[in-house]
Formats: sequence, C-alpha cells, structure tokens
Amino acid sequence: MIKENTLILIFALIIDFAAGDPRWLYHPVRIIGKFINFEESIIRKHLKGSKQEIIAGFALLVDTVLVTAASLWIIIYVADKISPLVGFIVKVIAAYTALSSRSLHLEAIQVKKALAQGLEQGRRRVAYIVGRDTDNLTEEEIVKATIETVAENTNDGVIAPMFFIWLLGPVGAIAFKAVNTLDSMVGYRNDKYEFIGKASAKTDDALNYIPARISAALLVLASLFMGLDYKNSWRIVKRDHGNHTSPNSAWPESAVAGALNIELGGTHEYFGISVYKPTIGDYLKKAESDHIEKTVKLMYVASILFGLIIVAAYFIASKLQAV
Repeated sequence: MIKENTLILIFALIIDFAAGDPRWLYHPVRIIGKFINFEESIIRKHLKGSKQEIIAGFALLVDTVLVTAASLWIIIYVADKISPLVGFIVKVIAAYTALSSRSLHLEAIQVKKALAQGLEQGRRRVAYIVGRDTDNLTEEEIVKATIETVAENTNDGVIAPMFFIWLLGPVGAIAFKAVNTLDSMVGYRNDKYEFIGKASAKTDDALNYIPARISAALLVLASLFMGLDYKNSWRIVKRDHGNHTSPNSAWPESAVAGALNIELGGTHEYFGISVYKPTIGDYLKKAESDHIEKTVKLMYVASILFGLIIVAAYFIASKLQAV
C-alpha cells in the first residue's frame, strides 16, 4: 500500500507541477462545494437553536466526508476491476486533483502582474484569493495578503494533501479535501456559522496539526536551499507559530515571514469589520512584489523536498525489511 501510494504521490505531484487545474476539468472540490451547499440548504430548514446547529454541523461533516470518500472508492474499485493499470491511472488523477501547487503559483503571479498595471487592478485581483476586504488595501498590503495565502496554502493545498496521499492513498486525500472545503465554507466564527461550522473547523484543525508543522520545517529547509535567511526563518517559527486564530496557519506563515525578513498578519477588515490578528515576523524589509515570486519558489522547493523525503523513507524502510 505504501509503495503504491508513494508512486501515486510522485506521479500526481509531477502532473500538478506541470498542468495545475485545467479549466476544462470540473474539479472535485467544486462538486464537494455544491454538495455542501445542498446539504446546508436542507439542514437550515429544520434548525432550531444552537444545540441543534451543533448536531447538524456534525452530521454535515460526517455525511460530506463519507459520501465523498465512498464515491471515489467506488470509482477506483470499478477502475481496478477493468485493469490494474486503469485503476492506477484513476488513483493518480484523483490524487492530482487534491494538490494545488500550480494553481497557487498562477493565482499569485496574476496578482503580481495586476499590481504592475496599477493599484486598483491589484486590489481586484487579490480579491480572488483572500476573504478580507480589498477595496482600500495598499500595494504592500496586497503583497502581504498574497504571501500569506500562498504560505498558508503551501500546507492546506500541497503538503497536507501529499501527507494524506502517502499515508491513506487518494481516498484519504480527497476525504481531507472534503473537510478542508467544509472549513472554508462553514468554518467561520460568526452568527451564521458559529455552531453549524464548529465540527468542520475543529476537524480541519486536527487533520492539519501534523502537516502544518511539517510545512514549517520544510519551508525553513527550503529557505536554506534558496539562499534566504533560514536562521531567521527558524527563529520566527519558534517565536510566532502561535500568532494566529488558527492553531496551524501561523506555522508556514512564520517560516515564510522569517525567510523573507518581512512582517505578516496584523489587523484586517472582513465585511466592513476590523478583525485584530497578531503580527508574524519582524519588519526588517518592506514586502514587495518580488517577494510573491520568492514565496512561490519556497512552496515548490518545500514540496519537492517533501517528495524526496517520502521516497527516501520508503527506500530505507524497504532495505531494512529486506535485512
């Protein structure tokens, strides 16, 4: 199983690096999102009070994950029955859809290109990848928002899916993406989702606990290979890894902030309301558009390093078993 998962992971990572998410492909996350919206619309017709919302939120989590995992398992089962090769190809494609390195790269570079055209263009473009209000962002704030998104999603969209592909195969990785999608859609602490999204948010936190810390370590190591400030990266990780409302997000963000000698985080506006967040890193340099590209490179190097570590671990384990 681990041997097959390792091969699946390597092929999936190569495809993701090369192709990203083709626009002609109806991405599984979009299907999961539509299913979540459908379930939520039904649930809300019958909700009365916070206790019921918590129970319904747990049911939403379990139902979404089970339906997602079972659907893919059936597809893989049928493909395996056709032939082992067809089954393997389907598994690789499924694993590939769980990764988003190339898509992150393209979205981040689009922000950089838009900023080169003007501040308004930059504000409009960054709104595609962040949840905060962007109408009044400065150029530096747009750059920081982009860097934070790439850094956080180095874990959520690359390292964590790689971890689950290797550990649990494509079905496990897609189940993780279902939880991650739930968190992004209902895992908010506001009047609408405070209770119904609690189970999804807590589960997402739990699933990302180990990958987020792996991501931080890999990003520090990547900064060493890239000739960036790896010592400061490690120092900021140790100091600022808890500077976020999420127990996981500040780990990769602090590694990137330290490597680039910039400051991330701070207070932002969401739907017209100022939300305080601690800062991450030290303001040793102004965040500039070139830092976006460096963050993307950090993501790629960290991903490659993780892939190499997984392959090396597999070969070492195989050799030890043979002794």
